[in-house]
Amino acid sequence: VQLQASGGGSVQAGDSLRLSCAASGPTFNGYVVAWFRQAPGKERQFVGTRRTGGMTYYADSVKGRFTISRDTAKNTASLQMNGLKPEDTSVYYCAARSRFIVTYSRPDVYHYWGQGTLVTVSS
Repeated sequence: VQLQASGGGSVQAGDSLRLSCAASGPTFNGYVVAWFRQAPGKERQFVGTRRTGGMTYYADSVKGRFTISRDTAKNTASLQMNGLKPEDTSVYYCAARSRFIVTYSRPDVYHYWGQGTLVTVSS
């Protein structure tokens, strides 16, 4: 599976942005997808994950503002980000693994990664 993230940009605080993760490979729709982010000088941080059955889990910092969805017909996953804050500024990465795991917030459990897309939120 190859992943490609897109949709980043520069926005103002309070704005919305939608990131996309396009996948190649026929098995992607059976994979768990996740989003992570990494700010300069900081560790990669869990944002959220969506299981194949639709259940989602989010970091407390984005809960209620961010939503992960999937379009199985297009082989894509999306991260809808509303109410953006300056502290959301990061490079965002999509990731995938073949099965759900309880340690889903750890970046090292994911086998496939997109290249990252930069989101900058100014106050």
